Amino acid sequence: MSISMYQASLPVLIRGLTNLQVILGKAQAHAAEKQIDPSVFTNARLAPDMLPLVRQVYIASDTAKGCAARLAGVEAPKYEDVELSFDDLHARLQKTIDYLKEFNAEQIDGSEAREITLKMRTGPIEFTGLSYLLGFVLPNFFFHVTTAYDILRHNGVELGKLDYLGGIK
Repeated sequence: MSISMYQASLPVLIRGLTNLQVILGKAQAHAAEKQIDPSVFTNARLAPDMLPLVRQVYIASDTAKGCAARLAGVEAPKYEDVELSFDDLHARLQKTIDYLKEFNAEQIDGSEAREITLKMRTGPIEFTGLSYLLGFVLPNFFFHVTTAYDILRHNGVELGKLDYLGGIK
Protein backbone atom coordinates (compact mmCIF):
# COMPACT_ATOMS: atom_id res chain seq x y z
CA MET A 1 0.00 0.00 0.00
CA SER A 2 1.33 3.42 -0.87
CA ILE A 3 0.74 6.76 0.77
CA SER A 4 -0.82 9.54 -1.27
CA MET A 5 0.22 13.17 -1.51
CA TYR A 6 -2.99 14.11 0.25
CA GLN A 7 -2.38 11.70 3.14
CA ALA A 8 1.21 12.92 3.50
CA SER A 9 0.24 16.58 3.55
CA LEU A 10 -3.07 18.03 4.68
CA PRO A 11 -4.00 15.67 7.55
CA VAL A 12 -0.43 16.03 8.87
CA LEU A 13 -0.59 19.83 8.66
CA ILE A 14 -4.06 19.97 10.22
CA ARG A 15 -2.89 17.85 13.12
CA GLY A 16 0.18 20.06 13.66
CA LEU A 17 -1.91 23.24 13.61
CA THR A 18 -4.47 21.70 15.96
CA ASN A 19 -1.72 20.69 18.37
CA LEU A 20 -0.28 24.20 18.14
CA GLN A 21 -3.70 25.58 19.13
CA VAL A 22 -3.62 23.40 22.25
CA ILE A 23 -0.08 24.54 23.03
CA LEU A 24 -1.06 28.20 22.68
CA GLY A 25 -4.12 27.57 24.86
CA LYS A 26 -1.90 26.18 27.60
CA ALA A 27 0.35 29.24 27.33
CA GLN A 28 -2.65 31.56 27.55
CA ALA A 29 -3.93 29.73 30.64
CA HIS A 30 -0.45 29.82 32.17
CA ALA A 31 -0.21 33.58 31.61
CA ALA A 32 -3.60 34.12 33.26
CA GLU A 33 -2.82 31.82 36.19
CA LYS A 34 0.56 33.42 36.88
CA GLN A 35 -0.72 36.96 36.10
CA ILE A 36 1.87 37.44 33.37
CA ASP A 37 1.14 39.84 30.52
CA PRO A 38 0.44 37.50 27.55
CA SER A 39 2.61 39.67 25.30
CA VAL A 40 5.60 38.42 27.29
CA PHE A 41 4.97 35.06 25.64
CA THR A 42 3.77 36.18 22.21
CA ASN A 43 6.84 38.41 21.80
CA ALA A 44 9.30 35.90 23.28
CA ARG A 45 12.22 34.51 21.29
CA LEU A 46 14.70 31.73 21.87
CA ALA A 47 17.59 33.95 20.81
CA PRO A 48 17.89 37.64 19.89
CA ASP A 49 18.30 36.84 16.18
CA MET A 50 15.32 34.46 16.03
CA LEU A 51 11.74 35.40 15.27
CA PRO A 52 9.24 35.79 18.13
CA LEU A 53 6.39 33.40 18.86
CA VAL A 54 3.83 35.31 16.78
CA ARG A 55 6.01 35.03 13.69
CA GLN A 56 6.55 31.31 14.29
CA VAL A 57 2.76 30.89 14.23
CA TYR A 58 2.42 33.07 11.11
CA ILE A 59 5.01 31.02 9.23
CA ALA A 60 3.56 27.65 10.28
CA SER A 61 0.14 28.86 9.14
CA ASP A 62 1.45 30.30 5.87
CA THR A 63 3.43 27.16 5.11
CA ALA A 64 0.35 24.98 5.59
CA LYS A 65 -2.02 27.07 3.48
CA GLY A 66 0.64 27.57 0.81
CA CYS A 67 1.19 23.84 0.61
CA ALA A 68 -2.46 23.05 0.03
CA ALA A 69 -2.84 25.77 -2.57
CA ARG A 70 0.33 24.99 -4.48
CA LEU A 71 -0.25 21.24 -4.57
CA ALA A 72 -3.82 21.86 -5.77
CA GLY A 73 -2.69 24.47 -8.30
CA VAL A 74 -4.73 27.35 -6.84
CA GLU A 75 -3.92 30.73 -5.32
CA ALA A 76 -3.51 30.76 -1.53
CA PRO A 77 -5.36 33.35 0.53
CA LYS A 78 -3.24 36.17 1.89
CA TYR A 79 -3.15 36.86 5.62
CA GLU A 80 -2.11 40.28 6.90
CA ASP A 81 0.07 39.08 9.81
CA VAL A 82 -1.60 41.38 12.34
CA GLU A 83 -2.49 38.81 15.00
CA LEU A 84 -0.82 39.67 18.31
CA SER A 85 -2.89 38.08 21.08
CA PHE A 86 -3.39 34.42 21.90
CA ASP A 87 -7.03 34.73 20.81
CA ASP A 88 -5.94 36.25 17.49
CA LEU A 89 -3.35 33.52 16.91
CA HIS A 90 -5.88 30.83 17.76
CA ALA A 91 -8.32 32.34 15.25
CA ARG A 92 -5.63 32.45 12.57
CA LEU A 93 -4.80 28.80 13.12
CA GLN A 94 -8.49 27.89 12.97
CA LYS A 95 -8.91 29.89 9.75
CA THR A 96 -6.00 27.94 8.28
CA ILE A 97 -7.38 24.59 9.45
CA ASP A 98 -10.76 25.46 7.95
CA TYR A 99 -9.06 26.39 4.67
CA LEU A 100 -7.15 23.09 4.56
CA LYS A 101 -10.38 21.18 5.19
CA GLU A 102 -11.85 22.70 2.01
CA PHE A 103 -9.51 20.50 -0.06
CA ASN A 104 -10.11 16.88 -0.89
CA ALA A 105 -7.78 14.09 -1.94
CA GLU A 106 -8.69 14.46 -5.63
CA GLN A 107 -7.31 18.02 -5.61
CA ILE A 108 -3.96 17.02 -4.07
CA ASP A 109 -3.27 13.47 -5.22
CA GLY A 110 -1.29 13.29 -8.43
CA SER A 111 0.62 16.49 -7.65
CA GLU A 112 3.96 14.68 -7.18
CA ALA A 113 5.34 16.02 -10.48
CA ARG A 114 3.58 19.41 -10.42
CA GLU A 115 6.09 22.20 -11.05
CA ILE A 116 6.21 24.57 -8.09
CA THR A 117 8.29 27.73 -7.97
CA LEU A 118 8.82 29.67 -4.77
CA LYS A 119 9.88 33.28 -5.08
CA MET A 120 12.49 33.81 -2.39
CA ARG A 121 14.59 36.87 -1.57
CA THR A 122 17.61 35.07 -2.99
CA GLY A 123 15.78 34.12 -6.17
CA PRO A 124 13.28 31.50 -7.30
CA ILE A 125 13.50 27.90 -6.14
CA GLU A 126 12.06 25.16 -8.36
CA PHE A 127 10.45 22.02 -6.96
CA THR A 128 8.33 19.13 -8.01
CA GLY A 129 5.25 18.68 -5.84
CA LEU A 130 6.89 15.76 -4.05
CA SER A 131 10.20 17.53 -3.40
CA TYR A 132 8.29 20.64 -2.28
CA LEU A 133 6.25 18.65 0.24
CA LEU A 134 9.03 16.45 1.59
CA GLY A 135 12.03 18.76 1.28
CA PHE A 136 10.50 22.15 2.07
CA VAL A 137 6.97 22.16 3.49
CA LEU A 138 7.18 19.48 6.15
CA PRO A 139 10.64 20.41 7.50
CA ASN A 140 9.77 24.14 7.49
CA PHE A 141 6.37 23.59 9.07
CA PHE A 142 7.70 21.40 11.87
CA PHE A 143 10.64 23.73 12.48
CA HIS A 144 8.26 26.61 13.23
CA VAL A 145 5.78 24.54 15.25
CA THR A 146 8.69 23.13 17.28
CA THR A 147 10.19 26.58 17.76
CA ALA A 148 6.84 27.91 19.02
CA TYR A 149 6.67 25.00 21.46
CA ASP A 150 10.27 25.61 22.54
CA ILE A 151 9.73 29.34 23.10
CA LEU A 152 6.81 28.65 25.40
CA ARG A 153 8.50 25.75 27.21
CA HIS A 154 11.63 27.86 27.68
CA ASN A 155 9.46 30.55 29.24
CA GLY A 156 7.97 28.23 31.85
CA VAL A 157 4.78 26.99 30.23
CA GLU A 158 4.23 23.42 31.37
CA LEU A 159 4.23 21.49 28.13
CA GLY A 160 5.18 17.93 27.39
CA LYS A 161 5.89 15.78 24.41
CA LEU A 162 2.24 14.68 24.14
CA ASP A 163 1.17 18.33 23.82
CA TYR A 164 3.39 18.52 20.75
CA LEU A 165 2.35 15.13 19.35
CA GLY A 166 -1.33 15.50 20.18
CA GLY A 167 -3.63 12.52 20.35
CA ILE A 168 -1.73 9.49 19.09
CA LYS A 169 -3.72 7.41 16.61
